[in-house]
Amino acid sequence: MGPYSVIGPDVVIGDGTWIGSHVVLTGPTSIGRNNKIYPFASVGGEPQDKKYRDEPTRLEIGDNNVIREYCTISRGTVQDEGITSIGNDNWIMAYVHIAHDCRVGNHTIFANSASLAGHVSVGDYAILGGFTLVHQFCKIGAHCFTAMNSVISKDVPPFVMVSGHMAKPHGLNTEGLKRRQFSSDALSKLRKAYKILYRSGLTTEHALEQLATLAVDCPEVEALAGFVREATRGIVR
Repeated sequence: MGPYSVIGPDVVIGDGTWIGSHVVLTGPTSIGRNNKIYPFASVGGEPQDKKYRDEPTRLEIGDNNVIREYCTISRGTVQDEGITSIGNDNWIMAYVHIAHDCRVGNHTIFANSASLAGHVSVGDYAILGGFTLVHQFCKIGAHCFTAMNSVISKDVPPFVMVSGHMAKPHGLNTEGLKRRQFSSDALSKLRKAYKILYRSGLTTEHALEQLATLAVDCPEVEALAGFVREATRGIVR
């Protein structure tokens, strides 16, 4: 642990985790193994929610995460499940804000100054470009990509690239999927699924009917269709 850092009560830190100087860790918070938390980060602080009344909510962080300078990560609230959670192997760059009750999966990248409002979920391998802003209760699907300065107020389906204010879809995250060794067959069917969802002129309900046929032998398309079916804020259009 570096100089001038403060670790409050109810903070548990796993083996191999490195804490830089001037870090503030507040609990109840659990931090797993082999994480790196850089100077001036504030982790586990009270939620920025006017309804919060000192309830004993939590922050849970997994293993092998990098949390860079000036990041702020808040605990949960009792209006949700009381937990903010971050999985494993995430790269969280400087000035990122992760608000109360967020759920971040594994292997994500948050570029500088990306910000999540409360109750946001981010799927595995998602990449958020710098200064991306995500509205509360939105869901960001696995393997998606948001361009810098994206403003997101609806759910972003998995595998999709978005950009703009407000964010709009701009095709599949093809390069990211190739790097993660998605098969050519899966990529081909995901391209067809994207065209059905976004370029066919169909309503979401009718698009899902066509996706059901395409998803029979393609779990990636089924994951896309399942996400759309369960979207509570609607999807980016």
